[in-house]
Amino acid sequence: MALYAVQMDVAIPDDLDPQVREETLAREKAYSQELQRSGEWAHIWRCVGEYSNISIFDVADNERLHEVLWGLPLFKYMTCEVTPLATHPSDINA
Repeated sequence: MALYAVQMDVAIPDDLDPQVREETLAREKAYSQELQRSGEWAHIWRCVGEYSNISIFDVADNERLHEVLWGLPLFKYMTCEVTPLATHPSDINA
C-alpha cells in the first residue's frame, strides 16, 4: 500500500444548474464515504475558509489513486496537488 496526501481545491461554476449541483454534491458525498469505509480514503480535513480539503489516501499504487480521483463526481471542478508520503525516521509510531 502507498500513502498520498492530496489537496483538493474545488471551483464549481456559479452558473451550474442548481439541481445538477445538488445531485453532484450528493454523489460526491456518497462516493467519498464509500472510499472512507473501505479504508482507501484514510483521512479528510477541511481547509478553513476555503472550498478545499486535504486528504490522506492509502491505496495500492499510483494507478489506483488516479482511478479514485478521476472517479470523484466533482473532479472536473477540482485542482488537485498530490504528494506521495513515506515514513519519517523520527516517527515513534513507525
